Amino acid sequence: MREHAVVIAGGGPTGLMLAGELALAGIDVAIVERRAREDLIGARAGGLHARTIEVLDQRGIGDRFVALGTRHPAVLFHSHLVPLEITDFPTRRNFTLGLRQNHIERLLGEWVGELVVQTYRARDVIGFTQDDGGVDVELSDGQLLRAQYLVGCDGGRSLVRKAAGIEFAGWDPTTSWLIAEAEMAGEPEWGFRRHDTGTSAIGKAEDGGRVRLVLTERQLGTDREPTLRDVSEALVAAYGTDFGIHSPVWISRFTDMTRQAVTYRKQCVLLAGDAAHVHPPMGGQGLNIGVQDAVNLGWKLAQVVKQIAPDSLLDTYEAERHPVAARVLRNTMAHVALNRTDPRTRALNEIVSGLLRMDEPRRSFAAMMSGLDLHYDLGDGHPLLGRRMPDLDLVTANGPMQVFALLHRARPVLLNFGAPGGIAIAGWTDRVQLVDTEYRGAWELPAHGTVSAPTAVLVRPDGYVAWVGERTQAGLTDALTKWFGASAGTS
Repeated sequence: MREHAVVIAGGGPTGLMLAGELALAGIDVAIVERRAREDLIGARAGGLHARTIEVLDQRGIGDRFVALGTRHPAVLFHSHLVPLEITDFPTRRNFTLGLRQNHIERLLGEWVGELVVQTYRARDVIGFTQDDGGVDVELSDGQLLRAQYLVGCDGGRSLVRKAAGIEFAGWDPTTSWLIAEAEMAGEPEWGFRRHDTGTSAIGKAEDGGRVRLVLTERQLGTDREPTLRDVSEALVAAYGTDFGIHSPVWISRFTDMTRQAVTYRKQCVLLAGDAAHVHPPMGGQGLNIGVQDAVNLGWKLAQVVKQIAPDSLLDTYEAERHPVAARVLRNTMAHVALNRTDPRTRALNEIVSGLLRMDEPRRSFAAMMSGLDLHYDLGDGHPLLGRRMPDLDLVTANGPMQVFALLHRARPVLLNFGAPGGIAIAGWTDRVQLVDTEYRGAWELPAHGTVSAPTAVLVRPDGYVAWVGERTQAGLTDALTKWFGASAGTS
């Protein structure tokens, strides 16, 4: 029986990101992935939001993705009719990045490969048993793995979630869409089209010779796999012709089923990404919040494995990430409702569209969709507390430096903007970087505005602010202990 500290079921973006986070912390982590190769066939996510790109910047790999993608200046909330610009947001990544999931997975896989993570390919997790010491994980080829923790990143049909007996509460589908990549003999009508069934769209595939299309089905389709005939009939219903569609590369279907795991943890088993939450893909949020699940969980799980922090630290993972997914479930449900084509919904659509053209609602919804407004409830205090740390241009004794560069190794950092040497963290220097620094610009948060300058900030490995000093160190010891374990001098 092979042993690992953590086994991850699923090697998609969430599983890869989590593996990278754990490997950075020196944890023996392994991925179990059903695909024999990294090839990804079919439609998946099509881009990265600003906060996800920032998260990748925090690990020093963001530029790899930006170099391959296409920058778009806006996010979409309820339709393509009202793009919500984010170019005026205070972030270096004030855009949405168009990039197919196959490229995202390849780049994450290269990073994980650099970190030398074991991957068991061409097999599935088919079962597990838990005891007081961890988890015995059974693979489809008969092999057994022993781990302290098992994390299900195995998608919406997650076997890990089902085997753990975790309820997947929510709503059954009401609408379905066909998606396909194929060739067309005729010239199609490019772009979006609204019709009595819903919204459809046709665009060029990456190679330019084929088309990709999304078609709202007249009736909910879930009983069988879709065929080329289904696609042809849906095209005729929406456009009056099927444009001579032929030679499909793949055909698939998605629905507006919306569900969330009632808990993200059952003893030594945890869930992340689609295993924990599924929803319609409107706004392109699923992959993004899955990657951010992984970044929230990774450093916490690493500290528990290393026995730096108590097992209870893992409870903060669900406490922080469950509300984030719940909000995405709500906004995608609203998105689906607003895309209905009956007269009453069209009237509501016009009103919402008008509201979103106003500056304040635009900022609020764009910050929500991009993930830049995320705020963990870490108590009362300075507006920075629980929010993303801006990537400031710092002045340090070692020269100019950006905040995110200090997070490349996924270690927490305490930034002291007061008198050099004015803060002492002797019991945590093995875990927390202390940097005396200066910053001469404004402190501005997306959709929140300018906030007062702090004298010190404690930043977690995931880039969120865990403590803010305002000419006092009150609460610093408690924050260090809560997030990064007891002082090394504590017996």
